[in-house]
Amino acid sequence: MAKEKSVFLCNECGYESPKWAGKCPGCGAWNSFVEKVVRSASSVRISSADVSKQQSQPVLIDTVSTDELPRIDLGDAELNRVLGGGLVPGSMVLLGGEPGIGKSTLVLQTMLNLPHRRVLYVSGEESAQQIKLRADRIEHPRSGCMIVCETLLETIFTHVKNVQPELLVIDSIQTMCSEAVDSSPGSMSQVRECTAMLLKFAKENNVPVILIGHITKDGAIAGPKILEHIVDVVIQFEGDQHHIYRVLRSIKNRFGSTAELGIYEMRREGLRQVSNPSELLLGDRHNGMSGVAIASAIEGVSPFLIEVQSLVSSAVYGTPQRSATGFDTRRMNMLLAVLEKRVGFKLAQKDVYLNIAGGLRVNDPAIDLPVISAILSSNMDVEIEPTLCMAGEVGLSGEIRPINRIEQRIAEAQKLGFKEIIVPAANIKRLDLSRFEIKVHPASKVEEAFRIIFG
Repeated sequence: MAKEKSVFLCNECGYESPKWAGKCPGCGAWNSFVEKVVRSASSVRISSADVSKQQSQPVLIDTVSTDELPRIDLGDAELNRVLGGGLVPGSMVLLGGEPGIGKSTLVLQTMLNLPHRRVLYVSGEESAQQIKLRADRIEHPRSGCMIVCETLLETIFTHVKNVQPELLVIDSIQTMCSEAVDSSPGSMSQVRECTAMLLKFAKENNVPVILIGHITKDGAIAGPKILEHIVDVVIQFEGDQHHIYRVLRSIKNRFGSTAELGIYEMRREGLRQVSNPSELLLGDRHNGMSGVAIASAIEGVSPFLIEVQSLVSSAVYGTPQRSATGFDTRRMNMLLAVLEKRVGFKLAQKDVYLNIAGGLRVNDPAIDLPVISAILSSNMDVEIEPTLCMAGEVGLSGEIRPINRIEQRIAEAQKLGFKEIIVPAANIKRLDLSRFEIKVHPASKVEEAFRIIFG
């Protein structure tokens, strides 16, 4: 039997050293080494004794079936789309988000809506009474979901062996610990080893596992970066606790596209799917108010119209303030430089504040044109026509670059009752405008767009 020994692991990058060091040679972090006791190989095998011992065999790549993967319908159209069409058996999904954003609520209400499947919900953070109180608030049919409050992974595998679930939920992976690792729950060693053992169970038993994970103050998944490499799907649950909307965004997906987006509305009885986000994100039209522009954006496969708000005022202090909510501040500074250099608007001594309404964060480059239009509207205190929307990426020379899926953007604007839309001129060369009732204005430069907007 091999003897136990100690090694030191870096909390930041996972670098392994036989002795403690003040500075990590791998990433340069200070005081990041923690001691880990490596147990004998036999004790590690005992810890995973409940996992089946099915052996894999090498096969020719030409003989591998390419049929579409079977999917488990979760009864949630938004979640199914973000996952790529449903949950794949044997996959491991990691769901991360801010504390209190609704991760546990989303997973619990999804599991409660699967009455014909055996689900084991393992909670290491809440008691059974707390979970029941949350379940009572959620409208759901009679469910086959079973809950257990446990943090020791070996005991969880015993419950799994007795229940034989079709779906396993771990809430959260940072609270789990294993006897094979001599460190506290939530440490890098525990998170890595527990995730690896759960992955082995998922793959060998063809049971999907959903992990709920914490995030750091920087917004990244807590624990070692290898955690995101181990799992098959990484989903981020985003939003502001002071707003009612939540965004489910795919960061990594081995079974589908990472461009998908799901939008939910937080209510007392749980999260409600938002099938048409445009009508909710636009809200009331601000007639007579400057600094408001409507953008035709696309996140994933869904086009939606969103309100871009801006406020420009004279700088009170020596250094002008630049602040953006829901938009990249560095990109806003670049667009301000384009306005100053190419168009001639002097904004160097002005405070500029930008907000994407609804608490969303939009990464679509097509909202560049609405952003600079809202900024100029506020700067000149001139209203943008409320029946006008726009879409276009702005280049450094002031040109409006073409964007993707222009037909869907125009159709969405027409469906919501807008009369006019400004689009890049390069996008309409092969576009049949006769089938649209909305008036389409092509623009190749920022100056042309401003003449259309402000006259």
